[in-house]
Amino acid sequence: MLDIEHLSVEYYRRGQTVPAVRDLSLTINPGESVGLVGESGSGKSTVALAILRLFRLQEGRITSGRLLFQSEDLLAKTEEDMRKIRGRRISMIFQDPFTSLNPVMRVQEQMAEVLAAHSELRTQSSGLANALERVRLEPVRTLNAYPHQLSGGQRQRVMIAMALLGQPDLILADEPTTALDVIVQKEILELLFNLQRELKIGVLFISHNLSLVARYTQRLAIMKQGEIVEVGKTLDILRHPAHPYTKQLWAAVPRIQ
Repeated sequence: MLDIEHLSVEYYRRGQTVPAVRDLSLTINPGESVGLVGESGSGKSTVALAILRLFRLQEGRITSGRLLFQSEDLLAKTEEDMRKIRGRRISMIFQDPFTSLNPVMRVQEQMAEVLAAHSELRTQSSGLANALERVRLEPVRTLNAYPHQLSGGQRQRVMIAMALLGQPDLILADEPTTALDVIVQKEILELLFNLQRELKIGVLFISHNLSLVARYTQRLAIMKQGEIVEVGKTLDILRHPAHPYTKQLWAAVPRIQ
């Protein structure tokens, strides 16, 4: 479904060019969950931003490579074409839902924007309540609430509902539970990946937490300093890590004696 071929990305900051991703290749098959793991600053989120070409405000630039989504090169698309793809064929769940949601708009207005952006979805406004029910939220109260009136877990459920509104083929989940406590974190991830399997959606799960990714993904890519150093089936990598960095990450996972 998605073939990332030799992707390189750089940022321009304080008069200097800083490479963020170097010659990265990765494949996601239809309905597959793939983990992208690495320490903070390794370039994981940059990969997601590159897929959706969201660099205008971040001074980023794709310098080489191809992004083939269902055999179409996203780098050859116009900005108008990308607007039709974002939220419809590829959705993204960001790290912190409190900063992703507009604080002065009710949830209903923000979810309706997704439908308004895609003409083929505009007749589905009645589906807002169904989308919230799917993520186990009470529709009437949630639709009329402002983000600050919801808990962190509820806000992230809203973000998942919004990501699913367009019935996408691929979801980019960029550390979607970072701001949540461990109990809510587990609930959110169980919900997300149950829906992923039910709806047969591809997921790129970005995280620095190797134990979480191990639980929810089929394949795993280990990223260090802008490069993928190891990729393969999740269980194979965890049972027999080949790269020293993978071994360090796995050794750093807290364990109860």
